[in-house]
Amino acid sequence: MCLLIDHTPQCLDQLFIVFLLHRITFSCLPGSWYCSVSLLSLGCAPRQRVLLLLLFVTSALLLLGNYQRQLWGPKRQPGAYLSIAESMEATDVLNPTLNYGIVVDCGSSGSRVFVYYWPPHNGNPHTLLDIRQMKAHDHKPVVKKIKPGISTLAKTPLQASDYLQPLLSFAAAHVPQSKHKETPLYILCTAGMRLLSESQQAAILEDLVTDVPLEFDFLFSRSHAEVISGKQEGVYAWIGINFVLGRFDHADEGDRRRTVGIIDMGGASMQIAYEVPSAITFSSPQEEEVGKSVLAEFNLGCDVEHTQHIYRVYVTTFLGFGGNMARQRYEDQLINNTLAKNRFLTMQTGLSEDKPYLDPCLPPDLSDTVVRDNHTLYLRGQGDWTRCQEVVRPFLGLHNGTMSPGGVYQAPINFSNSEFYGFSEFFYCTEDVLRLGGQYNSEKYFKAAADYCSTKWTTLKQRLENKLFSQHADVNRVKYQCFKSAWMYEVLHSGFRFPTDYPSLKTAQLVYDKEVQWTLGAILFKTRFLPLRLTCRCQHHCQTRVSHPSWLRSSFVYNHHLFSLCILVVLLAILLYILRLRRIHQREQRQVEALNLLWAEEGEALLP
Repeated sequence: MCLLIDHTPQCLDQLFIVFLLHRITFSCLPGSWYCSVSLLSLGCAPRQRVLLLLLFVTSALLLLGNYQRQLWGPKRQPGAYLSIAESMEATDVLNPTLNYGIVVDCGSSGSRVFVYYWPPHNGNPHTLLDIRQMKAHDHKPVVKKIKPGISTLAKTPLQASDYLQPLLSFAAAHVPQSKHKETPLYILCTAGMRLLSESQQAAILEDLVTDVPLEFDFLFSRSHAEVISGKQEGVYAWIGINFVLGRFDHADEGDRRRTVGIIDMGGASMQIAYEVPSAITFSSPQEEEVGKSVLAEFNLGCDVEHTQHIYRVYVTTFLGFGGNMARQRYEDQLINNTLAKNRFLTMQTGLSEDKPYLDPCLPPDLSDTVVRDNHTLYLRGQGDWTRCQEVVRPFLGLHNGTMSPGGVYQAPINFSNSEFYGFSEFFYCTEDVLRLGGQYNSEKYFKAAADYCSTKWTTLKQRLENKLFSQHADVNRVKYQCFKSAWMYEVLHSGFRFPTDYPSLKTAQLVYDKEVQWTLGAILFKTRFLPLRLTCRCQHHCQTRVSHPSWLRSSFVYNHHLFSLCILVVLLAILLYILRLRRIHQREQRQVEALNLLWAEEGEALLP
């Protein structure tokens, strides 16, 4: 043992360097990992010292690597958000580190409140907040819905806060009381409110901003209550599906995963959103100006200075292009054309039951009527799929190869390297009666839709009664399936110009057995910078206070630059130690040679 049997300066210097290496290496580790290495266990034999030193440094580097993996965590696999949520029996409200957020979706037909929660951010700038939907003790998501929509209060705006009171009380009962002051509340209104005048919208929002803070102590300000645009709603839906699929997880900026696009067709409108490259070529200054209005660029990262999560998304809402509204526009034109023709012709086609208008988009032998302004149009199904495609195509309003009569700019899609999900009517059209939901195949869909359209109405009704269709299918779905399937096909392939052999479109209602809501994307977008905020602006009657202290963690300090510096210092110390050993060895070698020479000279002097 060096300290027991050798007190030479060389040995002490070597042990001091080893001790410094020990201190430097382990000072980079958290306190809970700290350990001590006994200097008495290090001998001074050169080979043993080098071997022990290498073993010590290797162990230290392994510990550093293991700690770094624990700090950053493994890459989240697609669907990790939902799989984690599914594995949890209920949200642990006793966990003081959890944070909460509330989103109220004020839609046209009703309002729903969603409660989300997330653990503290792990400090890795490459990952987002791990937001999950809160679960109650009965293992069900914390969601509550009321009817009708908030837009029905246009004439009585002072009742808006009373209208939302049941939803907010429901959320308040599930969020721990101690967390209310730091729980952000967002009240986001959609289509129904967009139809009101600006003054009506402002009156309803003003009542919410004034009265909600009087009863609930959530983090709520004027900017947290708004009527969002169709563009915002599309962006939030795009964020939600990609977050659920794990497409925002990447190791670094150069290793970004490919995101998916969405197409969502409701009853009245339709939306499309997909990521586009940072550089897009426009054919004219006018097109560039239009393009800017449909492109959204935003940063989802938790650090404004990092660009790993900056995305540029094309998103557009097409009002009147939903399945029900398209059928209504089609029927309106049928009535107008029929009335116009009958003014000049003696024929009364469509104006009586014995002379109905033959509608190619209704099943054969189906009789239907359309009433507009005291005028009744009598229809008889013809069930001609090809003809139905032809009559619905003009309602796309194609103009210079783009969607809508106004010539809305459509950003280019790389169909050879893209992936899309179709929701709502895209799923209903493929699944409810055709049972082709999931991976979309245009050839199979075309054939199934054509066969369905040509099937007699009596047969289709019998199939519905025998429950051969989806449980969600009703008489209305069965009656207008031919029209809607043709409309969906034309929207996809003539409107958005998807190739008929496009292999990467999936129609879905659930992803990983969960309904994907745009509210998930909204809470992720709204809270993306919260881990960096030291203060927040309270309600107008509050003073500024420090908020979200649990979101600021010491783990932000332990980034990859610090680890690189530690490793560099260790390697430098090893190099200096090896050089010192070499100099000591050379000095000892010279001393030995000098001593041998002295002995040789003395020996020669002793010779007779």
